[in-house]
Amino acid sequence: MSAKDIAMNNLLEKIQKNPYPGRGIVIGKSDMSTWHIIYWIMGRSTNSRNRRFVIDNTTLRTDPVDLSLLTDPSLIIYDAMLELPGIYMVSNGDQTRTIYNSIQKGETFEDALMSRDREPDSPNFTPRISGIIDTRSLFPTVTLSILKANTVDTNYSDRYFFRPAFPQCGFGYCLTTYNGDGNPLPSFSGDPLLLPCIGSPEEILNTYWSALNEENRVSLAVKTISLKNNKSSILVRNRHS
Repeated sequence: MSAKDIAMNNLLEKIQKNPYPGRGIVIGKSDMSTWHIIYWIMGRSTNSRNRRFVIDNTTLRTDPVDLSLLTDPSLIIYDAMLELPGIYMVSNGDQTRTIYNSIQKGETFEDALMSRDREPDSPNFTPRISGIIDTRSLFPTVTLSILKANTVDTNYSDRYFFRPAFPQCGFGYCLTTYNGDGNPLPSFSGDPLLLPCIGSPEEILNTYWSALNEENRVSLAVKTISLKNNKSSILVRNRHS
C-alpha cells in the first residue's frame, strides 16, 4: 500500500468512520514552501458544543457561543494556536500557553510539557495533545506530544513525544484525543496517523470538515504558514456563528 493509500485509508477509517475522535491536530505541508496546522474540536455535551473558534491576529482561541450555557470554562476555553518568530504552536488546552511561555524563557517544547498532566476530567482523563513547527533552521522540524493517564494508576501521566521525519508534500501527521466513542472514552493509542494534506487551505478545510461526524463536530481551523516569509493566516469553520 502506498503512502497516499495509507493516508486516505486513515482519513476514512480513523476520522470519517469514527463518530468521536474528539479533538485533533494535523501538521503537514501541501507544497515545499507551505505548511498547515489543522485543529478541530468536537463535543457531545451542551457545554462542549457551546464553543466556536475566534481568530485574533495570529492567535486561534475558543470562545463560548452563549455565556448563559457556560458551566465550566476550565478545559474548553483556551488559546489553541500561538506563535513566536519561526515557531508555531497548537494544542487542545491551556498547555498552548505553557509551551509559549517556556519557549520565551529559552526552554523547549518537551520542557514545557513535562510540567503538565492529562486533563483532570475523570473518568475519561482526556489526553493533552500538542504540536509545534520550528522553522528557524534550514530544515524545519515537527514535534508532537500526547500526555495520557497511566494505565496502572490514573493519578500519573505518561508523556509521549514524537519527532517524525520531515513531512513529504501532501501529507501530515495527526494525533487525536480518542480512538472513538465510549464511556469512558478510549484514549488515542499508537503512533501519529499519516493523513492527507492536499490542496488550498479552503480545500483542506472542506476535506476535514466533511470527514468529521456531523452531529459531534464543533469547529475546525486551518493555519497556513509560508516558509517564503514566515507569514501565517487562519481559516475557520464553526458549527455556531
